[in-house]
Amino acid sequence: MNGDPRIGFVSLGCPKALVDSERILSRLRAEGYSTSASYEEADLVVVNTCGFLDSAREESLEAIGEALAENGRVVVTGCLGTEAELIQRAHPGVLAITGPHQYDEVVAAVHEVLPPPHDPFLDLIPPQGIKLTPTHYAYLKISEGCNHRCSFCIIPRLRGGLVSRPAGDVLSEAETLVNAGVRELLVISQDTSAYGVDTRYAESQWKDRTVRTRTTELCEALGELGVWVRLHYVYPYPHVDELLPLMAEKRILPYLDVPFQHASDRILRAMKRPAAEARTLERIRTWRKEVPDLTIRSTFIVGFPGETEGDFERLLDWLTEAQLDRVGCFRYEPVNGAAANHLPDAVPEEVKEERWNRLMTLQQEISADRLRQKVGREIHVIIDQVNENDAIGRSEGDSPEIDGKVLLSDGKFLVGDIVRARVESAGPYDLWATCNL
Repeated sequence: MNGDPRIGFVSLGCPKALVDSERILSRLRAEGYSTSASYEEADLVVVNTCGFLDSAREESLEAIGEALAENGRVVVTGCLGTEAELIQRAHPGVLAITGPHQYDEVVAAVHEVLPPPHDPFLDLIPPQGIKLTPTHYAYLKISEGCNHRCSFCIIPRLRGGLVSRPAGDVLSEAETLVNAGVRELLVISQDTSAYGVDTRYAESQWKDRTVRTRTTELCEALGELGVWVRLHYVYPYPHVDELLPLMAEKRILPYLDVPFQHASDRILRAMKRPAAEARTLERIRTWRKEVPDLTIRSTFIVGFPGETEGDFERLLDWLTEAQLDRVGCFRYEPVNGAAANHLPDAVPEEVKEERWNRLMTLQQEISADRLRQKVGREIHVIIDQVNENDAIGRSEGDSPEIDGKVLLSDGKFLVGDIVRARVESAGPYDLWATCNL
């Protein structure tokens, strides 16, 4: 083996898993390992899996198989790692299997196959660690696990109960990222609104003051860093209303990712959701009155066991009234080990598909209408990609990978720049704008 041992990395699943991958890679890089973008040049491949839905499990197993076929030396980690027997049956050749956020175990497994080339020297990695996102934005994970027991979800079994990071630690990481050039922080967790509940909102030290481990206080401090701060996975608990003044004051982005999941109270109860529909529409109206530019994104499940046509029509009516800006929709899929698997009245697959199409058709019309209202207005855009004569960016209402884009012309751009632009036209998901203001 010539030079430093090289690690290939396959990261699947949600942004929370991506942060796990970044932490593992940072540890390995600190110990002198190099990274490889190809199977052929890697001395070992780590596959960080997703195990939430059956489709994700299949994708993870396929990725493991591909890594074995192309490289032959594979360590598996992540959510599917909690089902080690399943992985071993499918791929007996894997070298080691660990569960989610088990960083020490992954590094130990790598050591066993590829001993580190020398003692760790932290100056081998940048202060912000190894990032798998572009240099101008980064995910900031504030907690692990979840205390809820939604009937369709097995995250608590995979990742455990809620464990919040001290606010001082989160803020120190955020400051390090900003000092390294990050212009947008995407706050993530399984339940951002529950941040600090497990610690009784304990105080921790940041700079010359104490900060409570609580969403509002964390956002107040993040808002001092001078970058975009975007919140994801915000359950609509009452204290979420405290965040709206911070958005109105431009301290955090006017953006809320709220996983409503349904609008029928009966289905929400069957889902065992922590927040039911009651007064949600009224709260949305209040939020938009306080912050007119607020973007609300959400996700929904259609075809949940027992969902009637009446339940689904209730959801369509709710969406029509709510006028959400961005919506993702999933056809219900049984998850191995989820309580919902035992519910009666399963919805046929063809009905799920039909309802999914109806919902997405309606939402496309709503989204297109809301984006048309931006034509002629000036917006701020963060630049993600620069081409020869134009650029692709995102507005304050667009999170990377999941929302729309802003296609820019007539300007000189650099990736990571935040520019003012005038919206010239709109589609169902994207905007076209010019910067010759």
